[in-house]
Amino acid sequence: MAEKMEFDSGIAQEYDKGVRRTLPTYDPMLRLSQTFLRANLAKDASLLIIGGGGGNELKAFGPLNPGWTFTAVDPAKAMLEVAKMKTQELDMEKRVKFIHGTITDVPDEAAFDGATCILVLHFIAKVEDKLALLKKLRSHLKPGSPFVLVSKVGDAEDPEFKELVSLWKNYWLDTTRMTEEQVEALMKGTLTESVIPEEKLREVLIEAGFHRIANFFKTNHFGGWICYAK
Repeated sequence: MAEKMEFDSGIAQEYDKGVRRTLPTYDPMLRLSQTFLRANLAKDASLLIIGGGGGNELKAFGPLNPGWTFTAVDPAKAMLEVAKMKTQELDMEKRVKFIHGTITDVPDEAAFDGATCILVLHFIAKVEDKLALLKKLRSHLKPGSPFVLVSKVGDAEDPEFKELVSLWKNYWLDTTRMTEEQVEALMKGTLTESVIPEEKLREVLIEAGFHRIANFFKTNHFGGWICYAK
């Protein structure tokens, strides 16, 4: 067991480093997300965390909100194991349910007081599939529930978007030991991923059943939006 925990700790540390290179303002974003949720939730509330593997939302929101319960959904089993390890360290096991899968694996009858979907949506290629995820998520939220969405956003053909990706590339070169060739390979995915412009993302959120949408966060080609279930 000791060897497994040591191995898992290594995975957790590498993940935590990587996500903060991907999004240099990751921690302030989580703090702002928590403030939004706390302002709109009771002391006893249930949250749905889409992409909860890694456990960073659980670690950010759990300790200061002892009445909150969480359902963390992720298709990556290894990342769920990392999240489980963090809940053990924080003595939160009784407050967290893990689902190995996607939003479609959440039981139909499950209803939540709030939700987050952080750094997940841009991995879904088609706009109609992004919409399907958000519609399904909305179906699990009580009316008026707060929702936090963070994703890459922009038009891959737009010169401004390309400048932001270039800055992101140089940040990786500046903060890692990766070669320019390795970072260039990483950038190719960003330039070909199905990111969408903010205007389209707002349209998708509205069609999925959300309103009072506000852009609370922006760093490079990443954005964050707070909104509410209609």
